[in-house]
Amino acid sequence: MSHSITGSNLQGLLHSALGADTTQDLFDLLEVPASTLHPASASVTRLELAQALNMALFHRLLQQVPSGRAYVADARTAGIKICFDHGAVRTVLRQQASGFPNGEALFTRLLLPLGYALNGLYPLPRIHMTGRVYTHLDDPEQIAQFFVSELHPAQFSASFQATVDSVLASSVDPLTPALQTLLTQLAADGQLPLAQAQHLLPAMLGCFARHHALPSLAQYQQLLAESAEMAWIATEGNAFNHATDRVPDVEATAAQQRQLGRPIKDLVEVSRNGRVRQTAFRADQVSHPLKDANGSLIDTVVPGSFYEFISRDHYIDAASGISKLDLSFDSGNAQGIFKMTAAGDVSAC
Repeated sequence: MSHSITGSNLQGLLHSALGADTTQDLFDLLEVPASTLHPASASVTRLELAQALNMALFHRLLQQVPSGRAYVADARTAGIKICFDHGAVRTVLRQQASGFPNGEALFTRLLLPLGYALNGLYPLPRIHMTGRVYTHLDDPEQIAQFFVSELHPAQFSASFQATVDSVLASSVDPLTPALQTLLTQLAADGQLPLAQAQHLLPAMLGCFARHHALPSLAQYQQLLAESAEMAWIATEGNAFNHATDRVPDVEATAAQQRQLGRPIKDLVEVSRNGRVRQTAFRADQVSHPLKDANGSLIDTVVPGSFYEFISRDHYIDAASGISKLDLSFDSGNAQGIFKMTAAGDVSAC
């Protein structure tokens, strides 16, 4: 099997979605698993399509997160490639029927056909959410995982629930029935013809966005009063919340970034088993035009997405006796990392 980037299906997929220059940049920046590099052919495997989506999502996040972009630029200058560990998204488990996929279904309808499987359930009680981790079946240690979190409005006040329903009422499903048919075909066959894969990739990428109208300033403030996470969803929607770099020593990375004056979290979160350690930059700020009580548009600065770091240890699996990378997460770690998008002082300007 060839492991060449040039002329690979993966390169062709990214060329079609992002163009030649961006594709080359991504191959220069990221560690690309050898398992995803196959010579160009008439069909594309789910693994190749999953890796293409992950790389495109990483690119999009860097466009929105200046602190992450600066870090990655430094790594590139130093000749260090980024090991993309996982990405995260946020969803809302709605209480009423709508034409929009409910909760994590917006993403599982993509992830399951792409070859991902549920690999962990993480209650997040402090923030009234549930996290679920999806790991790729074909190359679990090298393909970026997805951390999908659902917010539970039923655990908040009645007025909060009404505001959530009002904000999300305008949601429009980004996938047409024809595209969903392609996902069904991918799930059944484990591959798609190249032209169909090239058509599906940008459509899947489009799922990682806001699919409802912006809230009013009053609605945003009402949500923020009870849930920083729902306030974030109100303005950012289902965008990639963060991308995570797997580094050898997260403590050393954090110290170095702190020395450079970058907005790194004060503490490193350590899992209960001690094998998973995480920290992150604070979310970069973005501005949205939100309507005030008079209908005037007010440019409102709120938290956007962010860039995270993680170190994972190997362990000896008791059942097989084989050394494995600890791919787990930790509810305590996750809830600490979620604070990176706490609004703090939301400002209007």
